[in-house]
Amino acid sequence: MSCPICKNETDPKYRPFCSRRCADVDLSKWFSGSYAVPSDNPEDIEEAVDQALRARATGEDGESTH
Repeated sequence: MSCPICKNETDPKYRPFCSRRCADVDLSKWFSGSYAVPSDNPEDIEEAVDQALRARATGEDGESTH
């Protein structure tokens, strides 16, 4: 089995990863929203659209772009 992050051989201590670093990279992808579990719930979809619109309306520093 290969590490899903770097494709190196896995280490049983960190399985399915090869190292703590790759496990941490994977965890940070979950925290940042790079990974997401899909949902068919209309409320979840509506909330995601609202969040995207709010993020688009504000800049990196939180200032409104309008």
